[in-house]
Amino acid sequence: MITRRRLLGSGGWLSAAGLAGGAGLLGSWSGGGLAAGTDYRALVVLFLQGGNDGHNALIPTDAAYNDYSAARGNLALAKSSLVPLGGTAAGHSFALHPGLAPLAPLYSQGRLAWISNVGTLVQPATAAQVLANAVDVPPFLLSHSDQVAIQQGWTVKDDTSGWAGRALELLPSNLRNPIAAVTMSTQRTLVLGRHSRVSFMPRDGARYWGNADLAQPQAAAAQAINRMAQWEFANDYQAEYARTFGSAVADSTVFTRALMQATPPKADFGSGDLADNLRALASAMPVFKAQGIKRQVFLVSWGGFDTHSNQLGSATNSQDTQLATLGKATAAFDQSIQAAGLDDNVVTLMMSDFGRTLRPGSGGGSEHAWGNHWYALGGPVAGGTVHGRFPTLTLGGPDDGDQNKNGRMVPTTATDQVGATVMQWLGLPGNLVTEVFPNLVNFNQKTIALLRA
Repeated sequence: MITRRRLLGSGGWLSAAGLAGGAGLLGSWSGGGLAAGTDYRALVVLFLQGGNDGHNALIPTDAAYNDYSAARGNLALAKSSLVPLGGTAAGHSFALHPGLAPLAPLYSQGRLAWISNVGTLVQPATAAQVLANAVDVPPFLLSHSDQVAIQQGWTVKDDTSGWAGRALELLPSNLRNPIAAVTMSTQRTLVLGRHSRVSFMPRDGARYWGNADLAQPQAAAAQAINRMAQWEFANDYQAEYARTFGSAVADSTVFTRALMQATPPKADFGSGDLADNLRALASAMPVFKAQGIKRQVFLVSWGGFDTHSNQLGSATNSQDTQLATLGKATAAFDQSIQAAGLDDNVVTLMMSDFGRTLRPGSGGGSEHAWGNHWYALGGPVAGGTVHGRFPTLTLGGPDDGDQNKNGRMVPTTATDQVGATVMQWLGLPGNLVTEVFPNLVNFNQKTIALLRA
C-alpha cells in the first residue's frame, strides 16, 4: 500500500506540512523573505528542432568562403550580408548569418563561443573511415526522432534517459534538489533521469488548473486540487497516478510562486514562443537562486528548422526568419541574466537534431546530414573563438562522409564531449563521467576547453 508519507515525499520540493495546510501548497511559501542563495549554477539548453543548417549560421570569410559559395549554390549567403566576427579562430576568419547579428557583440566581449562540427559519435572517426565502414557510427543518422534521442541521451543501452538527467542524479548530495531537471515543453529526453522525475515549467507556471488558481490557495477550487494531491490508494496503478498528480501540483506551485515573486526583465526579447519562454525563465532564475537551489538544467525546445524547401526568405518558417528570432531572444536573455547578477551562474548551450547537407536540395533548402555548428553563451564561457576543427567545405572533401558527395560532414567533436564539459561544470565528478556518457571510454579527450578554468 502506498502510504501518505510516501506519496507526499515523492512530491519533491514541498514539505508534507505545506501540502496538508489549509492554505494549500502555496501557503508553505508564505513565511519570511528569501535567503540569499550561493553557489548557484544552471545550464539552459536551447534545442532547435528539425536540424538547423549550421553552414548558414557560421560562415568563413577568408579563402574558404569560395568553397562555401561554390558548394552551397543557391543557398550561399552573399558575403556583404554577413556580420563579421573579429579576429581569427580555428584557422579562419568568420561571420554570422545576418539574423544572428545580436550575438556578434557577445562574441567580441568573449561571452559567446562557437563549437564547430559537433555531433553524435560512438568513437573518433574520419570521413575516410566512415566511407570504408571501418568505424562504428550512431544508428539512424538521418532520422529526426532517433537523432534527437541520441543527441540528448543515447547510452548504447536500452535506456531512454538523457545525459543531463543522469548527471544530475550523480551530483554530490549537497548540490541536488527536486526542481533540478526542468523542461518548458513536452520534450524531455535531455533532463530525464533514470530514477528521478522531470519538472514541467510552462511560462505561466501552470498557475491555473481548470477553475483552480494556485495563487489563490484559500479559494474552494484550489483547496480541492490540494486535497486531491493527498489522495491515497491501495491499488498500485491508482497510487502511481496519485503520486504523479501530487508531484505535478507541487511543481506547478513552486513555479507559480517563483514567477509571482519575479521581476520581469527589461530587455526586448521580441515576441512568440521562444521570446515568451526565455523571458519567463530569465524572470524565475534569480528567484531559484535566492531560494537556495544549487543546480538546475532547463530544456527549451523551439523552432521548425527542417528546411527542405524555402530555407531563405521572409516566410515564417524560413531559416532566415527563425534565426532572426533566435538572435534577438538569445541576446535579450543574456542581457537579463547579467542584469540579474547571474553572469557567472548560467551557461546557455544551443543544440539541434543534426546538421544539413552542404549541397542544396531541389526545393530551395537542404537535406539531413550529421556534423553541425552550435554556440555556448554566458560568463563562464571561454568565448570570442571557435572551438574544435572547422571542416573543409568542399563536396566529397576530406570531411564529407557521404558516398554521393552531398557534404554530410563527419563530426570532429562529439556531443558527449560537450555534454561532459558542461555537466562537470555543474559538479559531475570526473570519475563518473563515463557512467553518464558511456561512449567516452572510446575518447582520450573527454571534454573540450569550452569553459573558463
